[in-house]
Amino acid sequence: MLLSRRALLEGAAGAAVAGGSLTALVQAAGVAGDDEFNADLVPAPDDPARWQAFHEALHRWRDETRRRLAYDDSLYRRPEFAWTPTCFASCLLMLCDESFLHAQTGRYRVEEFLDNAREEFGGFDAVILWQAYPRIGLDDRNQFDFYRDLPGGLTGLRDAVRRFHARGVRAFVAYNPWDKGTRRESVADLDALAELVGAIDADGVFLDTLHQGAAEFRQKLDAQRPGVVLESELALPLERIADHHMSWAQWFLDSPAPGVLRNKWFERRHMQHQIHRWNHDHTAELHMAWMNGSGMVIWENVFGSWVGWSARDKSILRSMLPIQRRFWRVFAGERWMPLAPTEQAGVFASLWEGDGRLRLWTLVNRTEQPVDGAWLRVARGGQRFYDLIRGNEAATRAEGDNVVLACRIAPRGIGAFVAGSDAALGAGFAEFLQDQARLHARADWDSRFVPRTARLTPLDSSRREARDEVPKDMVVIPAATRKMRTVFLVRECGFYESHNDLLGGSRYPRLHYERAFEREVTLAPYAIDRTPVTNAQFAAFLAAGGYRPRLRENFLKHWNGREQPPAKLEDHPVVYVDLEDARAYARWAGKRLPTEEEWQYAAQGSDGRRYPWGDELKPGLCNGGETGGTTPVTAFPDGRSPFGCLDMCGNTWEWTESERSDGRTRFCMLKGGSHYRAAGSQWYMSGGPQPCDFAAKTLLMWPGLDRCATVGFRCAADVSAT
Repeated sequence: MLLSRRALLEGAAGAAVAGGSLTALVQAAGVAGDDEFNADLVPAPDDPARWQAFHEALHRWRDETRRRLAYDDSLYRRPEFAWTPTCFASCLLMLCDESFLHAQTGRYRVEEFLDNAREEFGGFDAVILWQAYPRIGLDDRNQFDFYRDLPGGLTGLRDAVRRFHARGVRAFVAYNPWDKGTRRESVADLDALAELVGAIDADGVFLDTLHQGAAEFRQKLDAQRPGVVLESELALPLERIADHHMSWAQWFLDSPAPGVLRNKWFERRHMQHQIHRWNHDHTAELHMAWMNGSGMVIWENVFGSWVGWSARDKSILRSMLPIQRRFWRVFAGERWMPLAPTEQAGVFASLWEGDGRLRLWTLVNRTEQPVDGAWLRVARGGQRFYDLIRGNEAATRAEGDNVVLACRIAPRGIGAFVAGSDAALGAGFAEFLQDQARLHARADWDSRFVPRTARLTPLDSSRREARDEVPKDMVVIPAATRKMRTVFLVRECGFYESHNDLLGGSRYPRLHYERAFEREVTLAPYAIDRTPVTNAQFAAFLAAGGYRPRLRENFLKHWNGREQPPAKLEDHPVVYVDLEDARAYARWAGKRLPTEEEWQYAAQGSDGRRYPWGDELKPGLCNGGETGGTTPVTAFPDGRSPFGCLDMCGNTWEWTESERSDGRTRFCMLKGGSHYRAAGSQWYMSGGPQPCDFAAKTLLMWPGLDRCATVGFRCAADVSAT
């Protein structure tokens, strides 16, 4: 598919440009309206003989389109938005990432996070503070609640933003327009979002799943604070460039000769960030950014799946960013020539010109081999030339009034030359070259993807009970060896590993279908609670053991601040407890939490039935959400499992002893489903009663968010074999 389209581009694009119309160029290439090659990235002709006509067509289209749209650039001229053309490196930051949030203390590791970013990537100019998906929908908390329930609430988040600002990094909040099925705010979404921006001093709004924001958005943001930008996730229409300073260039595919970002060409100060979230090779994005003077999204923790950058890609970005930041005015200026002539096949250049006769060439090597030799033949102009990647004066050869520039460019690598007056090159240019030389010296061209291993938290043991001494509120499950089937809803957070072949490296992973895994499981004999732990039982634990969690946010929230639960909830399952709260209760009771496999076997028995009572979901056998809340744990005796366990479907999800971490993401498998189901979007987490073999991978964040209205637990215990 990809090769055939590229072949089409090679033959058609150059011929079309002679007509002078950008629309004609794209249509003749056979890609108008296509999701992969479309007008958002203008494909370039392969034949250098056609490049001059291509340039002319681009300029004519720009002039004509600006006139047709009566384009108004006044927002780009406002001083509070002057920072936007400098924002080259944007990181989508999962707020639950262990490198950023210390869950045990609720501390934001802003400085450590940014120090590591500078070492690995060359630093970030902005972070998108991602909060909700893939957790949202587990209970009725909405996208704004996920910000409010972070450590310290909005005040704590504002302090984290202040610390980002102290390091020169802008902070964006995310807006999820599809979130309509959770708790509703007392005001419209746009008003709630504007209030959030003002409350935490945010610099921008990332418009998840949107091509553009609502027309009234700009006015609402301006009323909160100056200089707040809008950035769309999907391709931004030309008509909205005037009030959207940024947009993602997501999944844009390039032509063999580097194409031109349409929106960047139309408005040079508009910042586009290249992103292919599932790719293990980011050189295509880096080339697109480098040839278009635009930015990159750095996103390794993709909703809990690890898609780490290779050493090569990080090395390229580390060399790019200081050049882009130093010469940002040139990259945002009007004198840009895409596809400047080069001396060797497979190597392409853009020419950027600024004040003081400054000329800057950005080059890319499209081949898989290192290329040596002469790259550019340019007018000498009485200037000295510098290799910005190596950080030294460039190797040159005079040819009359011209000079030939030469260097070695690594496979899929980049190059850069600059010439200009001392004033144009700026103060501290010698020191800048030294820094670039140091970056080049540490470059690593290893292009391999390095996965992270998700390690299972060791199981807490319990005292070993003799069979005839097992407490009466537990049932004994005999030893078993069997193939166990586990079903996941395929979501971007993945499965048991933090990385996976199903999603990693795929442009458009197939999502929202069920995928089953089978594995051989051996279970020693164990006992498991007949019912989930109730509010009354948990109250007895608190009274006897004096347990008080170190972080109390949302702890037993449904008790309304009392030491005892409301009387009507005493025999309902306890909720608003996190994994550590549940473990603490189990230790006090001389038990432990069941493993995911133990829980499932106790629910479905040896015949592998779909639900505890059989293979069909039937009314009256579980809490299906009819009452809008939890029900007593013994309310559905006919829904018992083959071993006599109650309430293993619906009512509440249950914690299992399945916590894993890869050092960046912690997660746990929930079982059983709940009474609550967020409706209206495929992006919500699964809700409602679930089959015994269904597992919901739940990202762990910190206690204030891990404690939910829909998650409880039951205990297990070790049993002697005889």
